[in-house]
Amino acid sequence: MSHPAARVLGMLELLQSHHRLTGAELARRLGVDGRTVRRYAATLAELGIPVAAERGRHGGYRLSPGYKLPPLMLTDDEAVAVLLGLVAAERLGLGTEEPATATALAKIRRVLPPTLGDRLAAVQEHLGFTLRRSAPQARPATGTLLTLGAAARHRSRVRLEHRSSSGAVTRRELDPYGLVFHSGRWYVTGHDHLRGEVRTFRLDRMGEVLPGEETFTVPGGFDPVAQVTRSLARVPYAHDVEVLLEADLAAARRRLPPTVAELSATDGGVLLRARAENLAGMAQMLAGLGWPFTVVGPEALRAEVAAHARSLAAWAARVPG
Repeated sequence: MSHPAARVLGMLELLQSHHRLTGAELARRLGVDGRTVRRYAATLAELGIPVAAERGRHGGYRLSPGYKLPPLMLTDDEAVAVLLGLVAAERLGLGTEEPATATALAKIRRVLPPTLGDRLAAVQEHLGFTLRRSAPQARPATGTLLTLGAAARHRSRVRLEHRSSSGAVTRRELDPYGLVFHSGRWYVTGHDHLRGEVRTFRLDRMGEVLPGEETFTVPGGFDPVAQVTRSLARVPYAHDVEVLLEADLAAARRRLPPTVAELSATDGGVLLRARAENLAGMAQMLAGLGWPFTVVGPEALRAEVAAHARSLAAWAARVPG
């Protein structure tokens, strides 16, 4: 970064990505002295970019609050990364209920060099995803996501309205421990004061979310992702299933995610515990694993496995014509 203009732009990018930087830190990163940093700050001010200089032990340089930065220039590699990231976010449902992803994509496409834009369009037109697109109604409100994120960072309680799957609306106080995006949906997990226990909630089922003044402490070692996957695995279903798999635990975990089953090592292999609404589907899944297994329960699953085996045998006996 040898040219002065490049260093001035470098200082702008540093101030954009950091809340505050000392003069000494800016000088070190830019490879200049303190006097030059002050001159660069003055240059930015002349360009209409308000750089505030704060004196004192905790002082430094920062952009004035509320200042909207002009569009940043992106390299080709950066533009590709941003565009593909937005495409993936839109496809996987990482966005919110507002069409922000689509409008952001359109803005970036408009400023891309024609050649690069055409090449990226070709990639997007022929890009496929193995995960299903999340339903639009599963996307949360932007305000809900941002409020919960801020509350989790600052460890502050929130008050919210929640609509259950049956449509019942309750008002709750929640200590949000973390946000998790899983299988096309956003979840928040934390201490629910209505039930007095850790619960998991879908963001798209929330109404108004308001920040509170009470603070909380997250339990040591708490893992939001593990908590959400365990919660989803315990959702009530018609049948409780237990099966002994003749496999090692590591291999079983690679094939069966926590949302499908709880797995634990035993002397004879792996104990699979799951809940199922459709035992025929469970029988097909077990057969597809390719490992010997023993059905512990229920007996109806043993019958479904036998029925599936008879179907496979009948299909194997078929000959063309």
